[in-house]
Amino acid sequence: MSRTRHTGVWSPAQPRGCVRSLSYDYPNGHEVPPHVHHQHQLVYAVQGVMTVSADRGSWIVPAHRGVWVPAHVEHAIRMSGAVSMRTLYLEPRIARGLPSGCRVVDVPPLLRELILRAVVYGSLDRRVPAQRHLVDLLLDEIRTLPARALHVPRPADPRARRLIEHVERDPAPRHPLDRLARSTGASPRTLQRRCEAVLGKSPLSYFQDLRVERAQSLLHGSGLDVEAIAAEVGYVDGATLRTLLRERLGRGVRELRANLR
Repeated sequence: MSRTRHTGVWSPAQPRGCVRSLSYDYPNGHEVPPHVHHQHQLVYAVQGVMTVSADRGSWIVPAHRGVWVPAHVEHAIRMSGAVSMRTLYLEPRIARGLPSGCRVVDVPPLLRELILRAVVYGSLDRRVPAQRHLVDLLLDEIRTLPARALHVPRPADPRARRLIEHVERDPAPRHPLDRLARSTGASPRTLQRRCEAVLGKSPLSYFQDLRVERAQSLLHGSGLDVEAIAAEVGYVDGATLRTLLRERLGRGVRELRANLR
């Protein structure tokens, strides 16, 4: 089942309940345009890789991980590889103590089974005793999930944001920083200070995060070998990319590809 009409404010067409669920299958390269929900959302990637983008950043969501998106946060999703997702929508009135911002989370076996069981029900109603226990267990599991994976923040400063958008379009560093800075209307020194102030890191470190994000998506979604992916994101060879991925994500290329299937 492929669903593409996610625009504006969107709500799951399910019977009333405090937790509702939907199941989606998307082809490689599919993009869900920016939209919002009145409910909190937990998206679980059964297969494939999703990149979730919101105003304050983007998050890589590989298979067997999930992303938490609070209610009323506009977000878009890009698919790398064929993606099979399971989504829970939680009414804000039951969601006390849950994360207030977007975050990628590990999905341990118990939470995975709870998500799949909720999808079978379609809608969970706390007035039904068996479903109330399932809802409470789901909430307990979500509250204790640590943030995981790569988060690439998006600066609010317009000059820094123009620079980031340029690098997002072309992650390979084809131009020196001073030339890129001039295209934003700021000097390299000013841009350096602004990035460090709003991102907590230098522009070059941020560019590296963007390239790691892009490489992680390409590992699963493109079919390219590691050398080709390294060239695509601006590294001289696959060994450099392998080292960087292990340093940033704690996993080698072979482990990453195995976990994305």
